[in-house]
Amino acid sequence: MRVARVLAYGWFFRMKMLMRSSFNSWLGVLYPLFFATVAFFMFKAGADSKPLLYSSLGAAVMGVWSNTATPAGSALAQERWHGTLELEVAAPVNFALILLPLTIAMSTIGIYSMAATLLWGWAVFGIPLQITDPVAFVLAVPATVASIGALGFVLAVAFVRFRQAWALGNMLEYPVWLISGFLVPLSLFPGWVRPISWLLAPTWGIRAIRGAALAGPSYGDIGMALGVGAAYVVLGLLLVQRALHAARAKGTLSLT
Repeated sequence: MRVARVLAYGWFFRMKMLMRSSFNSWLGVLYPLFFATVAFFMFKAGADSKPLLYSSLGAAVMGVWSNTATPAGSALAQERWHGTLELEVAAPVNFALILLPLTIAMSTIGIYSMAATLLWGWAVFGIPLQITDPVAFVLAVPATVASIGALGFVLAVAFVRFRQAWALGNMLEYPVWLISGFLVPLSLFPGWVRPISWLLAPTWGIRAIRGAALAGPSYGDIGMALGVGAAYVVLGLLLVQRALHAARAKGTLSLT
């Protein structure tokens, strides 16, 4: 219960901070409109509405990933610049319980991007919002958000040693868009790309959401998204312990 309370309060506190950030506000407002517009013009040929919904859903999850990748990459750098990293590491709870709610909050902000993308496509371009399995869809969205947030947790810890961590996070945006199959089907890529995509939570998240919307139940993909996300959390915990051990050995958390 103590761990759950720390995670809940941490998530709520981080959400309040992110929602007061002008950068995240503009990112959340403009990105969905851009993604939905690009998706429409890519798939508007033909009379079938399914390709439009297919692309609209991909653009929606792109918004979640964009709200996570770059901010998560520079999450610890931001704490270092603000002078709060040392205080958080010295807090009487595991540092991972402080960092994980931050990246989950980042991906949670992306839910607005999902909603805005789908509504923009429906209102402006007439993309239908027909969901085949509403229950599976409602389960797939939080599973996708949580798994992407867990991936952000790994990125935040993995990039802690780099001065330009934000650039590394930004660099990963477009490759993950492609490899996860947000707009381009994975069948169009070389065979060696698919095993890489299976290791990425956004791949299973978009498959679960599209399956629920277009094909019916997708509980297997939901389970895979949650399973991969759990693996990210375990990996992130190991990286946190390794980073803290290195910091104690050097006696500093600053970059040298």
